Amino acid sequence: MIHRRAVRALIITGEREVLLMRIRPPEGDRFWIAPGGGIEGDETPEATLQRELAEELGLVDFEHGPAVWRRHHTFDWDGRRISQKEEYRIVHADRFVPVMADVAEARVLDCFRWWPIADLASAEERLTPLSLANILESYLRDGAPSELPNEEVLVD
Repeated sequence: MIHRRAVRALIITGEREVLLMRIRPPEGDRFWIAPGGGIEGDETPEATLQRELAEELGLVDFEHGPAVWRRHHTFDWDGRRISQKEEYRIVHADRFVPVMADVAEARVLDCFRWWPIADLASAEERLTPLSLANILESYLRDGAPSELPNEEVLVD
């Protein structure tokens, strides 16, 4: 089992859209995720987001927002069992055209999409985390939680 920590960005526009990436895992069906990735060494979540968003999207000029969600996801990826603890952080940005620069990530990237947040609850495709619509609607309605909710646990 590989244990890793990760941070993901919920990038929200003033038009209430969120940027997601649809990926093609080595096995299984495609699904949508928020950009971000693994924390390397003693890197801070902010430094990880700075590196990951530059590599995955070409986004370098942004303000780090609050953490709004935590998840512990255990899953199989390319013949390995992964136990990943993730933190989801808000990033406000104007709409931009993402450009993938990470060669390894590009191999599993299917496409990017700016989703209207109002459409997430009725999406027929798999969104990750499963409660993404609720997380974003709650943030837009109430702001960041004063305390993060209990960690969502998902085992595939």
